Amino acid sequence: MKNYYEILEVNKKASKEIIEKAYRVLVKKYHPDLYVGEKRNDVEQRMRDINEAYRILSDAFLREQYDTELEKEERSYQFDRNTQNTMSQKRKNTKNSVQEEAVRRHKVGTFMGLVDVTKELFRQRARNKQKKELKREDMIAAGLTLVIVIILGIILWCIPETKGFIRSLIPF
Repeated sequence: MKNYYEILEVNKKASKEIIEKAYRVLVKKYHPDLYVGEKRNDVEQRMRDINEAYRILSDAFLREQYDTELEKEERSYQFDRNTQNTMSQKRKNTKNSVQEEAVRRHKVGTFMGLVDVTKELFRQRARNKQKKELKREDMIAAGLTLVIVIILGIILWCIPETKGFIRSLIPF
């Protein structure tokens, strides 16, 4: 996503008047009639970007939408940076950490991912011989998984097209 504030060379908190002044200065500086040859093509593209940035930032509604999208992008960038820092720390600790993190990230947000994470919790407990000492969070996760599976089964049972599929899953 283009950063229109950088294109117009203004601060994110700049008022409408400051944005308009910056736009006028940049239009005079990068007007295509002042340039010849290869530079003219670059300047024309720069002018398109400047005009687009001014159009968005001068309209209060469009600017608010743009600021919201820009904040989301910055947050996701920060999240990615934090994830990268976490991964680099794990890479120092174990050889397979990158693969594990990729698999774990792939699983997050899917139903089967939830099931796999629950299975993994129980496997880790068995390996550590702490099977009897399940934490409350583990029990809640297992319970939520069971409830979600039951609810999805009921919903699918009610849909005529999937009723046969659900019957084929039930062993009795």
